[in-house]
Amino acid sequence: MEKIQEKAEQILKTVFGYDSFRPLQLDIIKNVLNGNDTLAIMPTGGGKSICYQIPALIFPGITIVVSPLISLMQDQVSSLIENGIQAVFLNSSLDWSEYLDTVNQIKRGEIKIVYVSPEGLATERMQCILHECSVPVSCITIDEAHCVSEWGHDFRPDYMSIAAVRSQFPEAVCLALTATATIHVREDIIHNLKLRTPSTFVASFNRENIYLEVRPKKDVLFQVINCIEKNKDESGIIYCFSRKQVDLLTEELQQRGYSVLNYHAGLSDVQRSKNQDLFIKDKVRIMVATVAFGMGINKPNVRYVIHYDMPKSLEEYYQEIGRAGRDGLPSQAILFYSAGDIHKIRFFFQEASDPEKSEMLLQGMINYAKSRNCRRHQLLSYFGETMPFSEEKNPYCCDICSSDPIPLNDLTIPAQKFMSCMVRLQQRYGASYVIDVLLGSRQKRILDNNHNLLSTWGIGKELEKEQWFELAELLQEAGYIIKTGEYNILMITNEGKNALVNRDKIMLPLEIKTKRLLNAPEPKKPLFALHKKGAFAKTLSGEDLELYNKIKDWRKTQADEQNIPPYVIFGDKTLEELVAKKPQNQRELLDVFGIGQLKAEKIGSQLLRMIKE
Repeated sequence: MEKIQEKAEQILKTVFGYDSFRPLQLDIIKNVLNGNDTLAIMPTGGGKSICYQIPALIFPGITIVVSPLISLMQDQVSSLIENGIQAVFLNSSLDWSEYLDTVNQIKRGEIKIVYVSPEGLATERMQCILHECSVPVSCITIDEAHCVSEWGHDFRPDYMSIAAVRSQFPEAVCLALTATATIHVREDIIHNLKLRTPSTFVASFNRENIYLEVRPKKDVLFQVINCIEKNKDESGIIYCFSRKQVDLLTEELQQRGYSVLNYHAGLSDVQRSKNQDLFIKDKVRIMVATVAFGMGINKPNVRYVIHYDMPKSLEEYYQEIGRAGRDGLPSQAILFYSAGDIHKIRFFFQEASDPEKSEMLLQGMINYAKSRNCRRHQLLSYFGETMPFSEEKNPYCCDICSSDPIPLNDLTIPAQKFMSCMVRLQQRYGASYVIDVLLGSRQKRILDNNHNLLSTWGIGKELEKEQWFELAELLQEAGYIIKTGEYNILMITNEGKNALVNRDKIMLPLEIKTKRLLNAPEPKKPLFALHKKGAFAKTLSGEDLELYNKIKDWRKTQADEQNIPPYVIFGDKTLEELVAKKPQNQRELLDVFGIGQLKAEKIGSQLLRMIKE
């Protein structure tokens, strides 16, 4: 066991240039090298790939990595080759001669890691290649393993065929990896992949470098632009619910001069691949996309993820915000929330195979968005993790912790209006209908029901629609009203009736704000004071800043020449350490994060020359 650890630590340093393992990495590596099937749940950016890459270099045979996306395979292989590891992928992006050459390398036993899609693995041709290989299949790794579960947010039927292929190689150890897995999903992974008495490792889901924020969905375009401006020259992803919304927002941002492209299933494969490639290589700053984009994207320098529309589940949300700050540097996740998004999502439940399950997943997302407690606590508890309680709030955690609690305000009159309208409507409708009546809507259904003749029709125009929805939620939390039945019909409780009859004062934690113009300045908040992106570069001046920019420009040139993303050369964290430590020789260069032996030999002399100059 000690020899295994020693060998793993040696490879970590000399090949990858890291001084120490992240939490659970070494435990997982030991378990895999001892031949035990393993399920590892680690957050995005938690270092999952190291858990199979190091065993692959120690095992006598080859390691098969099942990956869902061509772009991810190409990205991983480029990084491995840069570190001197014999890795290949087999997919449709190869022409026939490249494919044959790659197959022959595998058969000759010259390759340590082979990336393949679940569909590719299931083909008879791929299985023949593996059986004809001169070395055994030592390990089968399943990346994005949640795709095997119908409880997961991204179920893919092709993943179900993996267990049958694995049975052909009974001596191979199996490693399943995912960033998000509730108890249901974990059980499905173990069952559907037929893992043999697996050891399960669950790392913390806490991504401390990501600041979490939920904002009401109004003036949303202004707020998105504001976020982009605060993150000038940084990479960001904006998720939208529909293809139409993706295209509209992309066009709006392009017209305003921003470096932005779109990504969704309605584009051709060639166009999607091209747009993603430009984003990964830092040639385009912003990607506006549907959920079709991003799974497994290994781009470490995404500084912000914006949800223009609410996701369908917390699993989906967590997976997507995990694409920010993979390098561990400060990053931001903003969710724009509205009741309209909930109705839009529920509309599509009619097509879901299990509407009840879909509703349960959505409810977790709603609870998170509406939470008045620490969002990080809420998110972690959903995945079964308890965060240590601290009386002192961390202002760099989330918008709730960085803001003072909303004081109780006298909302007696709007509350009376709302409940009175419910009474006039005979308590037969949901919040949306009640609010439309209060706002004086002339929708056909309201006119057909003659509800425009009610005394409460149009008496609520002093509040915006979203504020009425917030008030309805608070009245429910306070016990004045309840939701009943499948359609969430609103009913007044005894406490609510008494408050109306007795004209009791109703105090609730809601701030009533007047409507703000689109081009008005955004109110200042103490939410991201020390979470500024590009903070390191802003601390530099003189020769240090010149060195930082020189190395960054050199990295970009090298990446363009090799047609790979800049972070494959080395990440921003390595760039910062090069400037801070200013290594003067090869030995000192190896002390820099992310510089292994091969990389030092390959590019070290050029880096040292720039530093000395």
